[in-house]
Formats: sequence, structure tokens, C-alpha cells
Amino acid sequence: MRLYLASTSPARLALLRQISIEPTIVPSFVDEDAAVVAAEAANGPLSAPELVCLLARLKAEAVLEALPGGERIDGFILGGDSAFEFDGAIYGKPHLPDVARERWQRYRGRSGVLHSGHWMIDHRIADSPFPAVGAVTSARVEFAADISDAEIDSYVASGEPLEVAGAFTIDGLAAPFISSITGAPSTVIGMSLPTLRDLAVRLGVTVGDFRA
Repeated sequence: MRLYLASTSPARLALLRQISIEPTIVPSFVDEDAAVVAAEAANGPLSAPELVCLLARLKAEAVLEALPGGERIDGFILGGDSAFEFDGAIYGKPHLPDVARERWQRYRGRSGVLHSGHWMIDHRIADSPFPAVGAVTSARVEFAADISDAEIDSYVASGEPLEVAGAFTIDGLAAPFISSITGAPSTVIGMSLPTLRDLAVRLGVTVGDFRA
């Protein structure tokens, strides 16, 4: 059973490989900012769980006809998105060093919640129309209180926090600065593996069916 990952995230790919799944990578190219603006114009401000669920769904749906050469998708499509909620604000990727540094100076000794959205489409050719299920999983992250400015500067200079939600990882250089996690650690990395299992079961298969 083939799994198509509508994401180029190295972290999500690593999580799937951790459980012996080698997905087919299909970039989604969703204009996330435009999608959020349109959704909020229609329905008002989105909460963090609503935002990641929306973007995960749009990413999965965007690749329905995305294979090169006219090849049809025959399998399951997985879309994902993550956002970090801290002090009532939603933090995506900081992109800029100064933004990442400012966030880390606020994080010291405090906690926030990482929300991970998931959307799975059963796109087996013989089963059209295609059912889909989604879920949002959250985990609380506690940061060490004694992180120095020098440590923050060194971490930001590494470049790692610039292109990840919330400006941190738990499976990379930021791991020593994380005091505790309440919830599935994989949720913070970018995709909840327990949620992946649940979505597969809801669609009538198991994660083991995706293994080569």
C-alpha cells in the first residue's frame, strides 16, 4: 500500500522512516498565507488547531493530480502542518534570525503548545470517490529557565530554528534546552505517529500496510 507524503519536511520523512515507511514525496506548493487570509475573511480568526488542520487538508488535496507524466495516485495521501502556540500567539517559521532570537528570549522557563495537523485521503484508484479523515494533536513543551543569551545566539547562528515552526526542534540542536514534553514527542517533531495510526485505522488499513 503506497503512502504519498504531501510535504518536503525532512522531519516528517524521518518519522515515517523510523517506522519503516518509505513514502512517495509529492510537494504540495500550497500558498499558506493566502489560504489563511481567505479562510479568516470568510469565517473570522482561526485558532491554532483550526489553522494546522486547514493547511494539512489543503496540502493533501493539492497533490491529488500532482504526479508527473499523468500518473495517477493509487494509495493514501498524507498532509501535515504544525504551529506553536505561545502566550496566545501562533508562531510558524521565523525565517529571520532576529525573530528567532526574540522568541527564544521569551521561551526561557516557560512553556507553549505545539499543534500538529494531519489529513489523510484514501485515494486508491478502485475506491473513488475518495474518503478522508483528519485530526489535530497537541503537545506541551517546557523550556529550561537558565538558557543564556550566548546559547541562544549560538543556536540561532546554526540556522536550524529559522525554518521550523516555533523556531525550535526536539530532534536536533535545541534538544538540550527542552526540559519536558507532555504528549507524544513525535507531535513536536512534526507529525504524531499515534495519530497517523488512528487515521489509517479509521480508513480501514494499518500503518503496517504502508511498509515495503
